[in-house]
Amino acid sequence: MPELAKSVANIENDLVKPFGDNKILAFNSKIAGIPGIVKLTLGEPDFNVPEHAKQAAIKSINDNQSHYTPQKGILGLREAISNYLSTDYGVKYDPETEIIVTIGATEAIFTSLYTILNPGEKVIVPTPTFSMYMDDIKLVGGVPVEVDTSKDGFKITPEKLAKVIDKEGSAAKALIINYPGNPTGVVYTKAELEALADVVRDKGIYVISDEIYSQLVYGEKHVSFASVLPGQTILINGLSKSHAMTGYRIGYIAAPKGFVEQAANVHSFAITCPSNPAQFAAEEALKNGHEDPVEMRKTYKIRRDYIVDALNNMGYETIKPDGAFYVFPKIPAGTGLNSNDFCLKLAKEGKVGVIPGDAFGDAGEGYFRISYATSMEDIKEGMKRLAEFTDKLLQKN
Repeated sequence: MPELAKSVANIENDLVKPFGDNKILAFNSKIAGIPGIVKLTLGEPDFNVPEHAKQAAIKSINDNQSHYTPQKGILGLREAISNYLSTDYGVKYDPETEIIVTIGATEAIFTSLYTILNPGEKVIVPTPTFSMYMDDIKLVGGVPVEVDTSKDGFKITPEKLAKVIDKEGSAAKALIINYPGNPTGVVYTKAELEALADVVRDKGIYVISDEIYSQLVYGEKHVSFASVLPGQTILINGLSKSHAMTGYRIGYIAAPKGFVEQAANVHSFAITCPSNPAQFAAEEALKNGHEDPVEMRKTYKIRRDYIVDALNNMGYETIKPDGAFYVFPKIPAGTGLNSNDFCLKLAKEGKVGVIPGDAFGDAGEGYFRISYATSMEDIKEGMKRLAEFTDKLLQKN
C-alpha cells in the first residue's frame, strides 16, 4: 500500500481540512459492532425497488443503452419528472430547460449551493435538520446560519426568518427548507409556506426546497414550496424514498431556466451524466409507478403510530411526525446526559441504536432520532428495550 509522500502531505483544500466524518454514519459505525444491537439508525427504506422499475433497468442493459446520455438526463425521464410534478403538486417545469437529473438529491443540493454561493456568503438553515446542508455550504465556501426551531414545533416562523434576513442583510443568498423534515418529520401547511414566501418574495434570496420525503406524508397532501414562490425556488426531489431506490442514485433539480442553465454546467463538469439503467428505471417508476409509494406509506404510518404510542407510555416528550420515517423524542431532563452520551449509553447498555440529536445541528442537542425504516419486529423489540433502559436510567438518577 502506498504511503503519502511527505512532499505532498500538506497540499489540501483549506475548505476540506476542518471536516470530519458524517456524524450520522460515524455514530452508526461506532455502535454497529455491539453484539445483539437493534439498529433504528439509518434513513433507508427497507422495501425493495418495485419490480417494474427493476425490469426497466434490466431492459436498458439488454438494449445496450450504455453510452453517454444528455448531461441533464434522458429526455424521457425529464418529461416523466415534469408530468409527475405537475400532476401531484401542480408545479410546471419545462423538461427541456428547467430540469436536471442528478446523482441523488445529495448532488442536487451540492450543485445548487455551488451554483449560487460566493465565498463568505450565507445560507439560512432552520435546525434541527439534515446535517449535510451545513457541511455542503461550508465546502463551497459559504457560511451556514442556523435558526433554532426547537421551541416553534420544529418549523421556522415568518418572524424568525424576517429577523435573520434583516440581520444578515445582502450576505444572505438562500434559505434551505426540508419537509417532511429529517429528523423531525414535520410538514408545513400551505398557509405556513405562503407566510414564509411573503418574507423572501422579491428579495435576493433563493429558497432551496428539499422535498425528498414528499410522497411520505400521512395527513393532508404535500404542498411544494415551488407552488407558492416559483420564481425563487430551487426544488429538489428524487426517487430514493418514494420508490426505495436509494442505491440507484436518481434525484433532480427543478427550477427556473436562468438558474438551470448555470447549474447544468456545474453538474456536467462534476459528473457528466447519471447512469443509463438507473435513469430508465426512474422513468418507468414515475410513469407507471404512481401507486408504488402507497403501500410503503401505509406501513410507515403503522410503524410511526406504534413508536409514538410507546414513547408516550414511557413518558418521552415528542411531536407526532406528519411525514418521512423518523421520530425525534426529547431526552428526559433527569438523565443529566447530552444527546451523544445518552445514545452511546443506550447502545451499549440497552442494545438499541439511535442517532444523537446534535448530528442535526445545535438545536438538536437534547434529542435523539429514531428511524422506522425497518421491520416492525425490530421496532417492537427496540421499544421494549428502550422502555427497560429508560426505567433503569431514571431510577439511578
